[in-house]
Amino acid sequence: MSFVKFLTSKVFFKQVALAIVAVVVLCFIVLKWLNATTNHGEFVIVPDLKGKSLETVEIELKDNDLAMEIQDSANYNPKYPKYSVIEQNPLAGSQVKENRKIYLILNPSGYRKVEVPNILKRTFRQAKPQLEALEFVIGKITYKDAIGEGVMSMSHKGKSLKPGTLLPLTSTIDLVVGNGKL
Repeated sequence: MSFVKFLTSKVFFKQVALAIVAVVVLCFIVLKWLNATTNHGEFVIVPDLKGKSLETVEIELKDNDLAMEIQDSANYNPKYPKYSVIEQNPLAGSQVKENRKIYLILNPSGYRKVEVPNILKRTFRQAKPQLEALEFVIGKITYKDAIGEGVMSMSHKGKSLKPGTLLPLTSTIDLVVGNGKL
């Protein structure tokens, strides 16, 4: 039998029909299996976790059949308690599957520490932007009779400061500045 005659024979068409039926049945079975194993159409609503402590978050996520993963700590935010959630992904109200990981960013225990720059013997006009750029707060400014108009000394909470000392962000630094009069 030649190849052309085989392609037009009843045997060939029966085999093609059986293959199509087998593929359709196999696809139907795979789709039903996927629906059963992936819980198609079943969702859990992600709770709002912002501002809550880690212990509370663990309980709430366990109750909703969700998992958590702590990604990192962000910059300290004084609006939230220490070690509380300040960001979450996916967001609150999102629909997710059971056992989905919720990624959390926690509030650290305080501001990170920054090195105090050397502003001694610099004018107040030069020192102020340098301190503010590092997010320090300029506190009490005391003017003292001196030949130059530069910063003579720095202090924090009444204690003398040296350049290179580590202080938390937003710390208040008091300055003693020469007034240029002797």
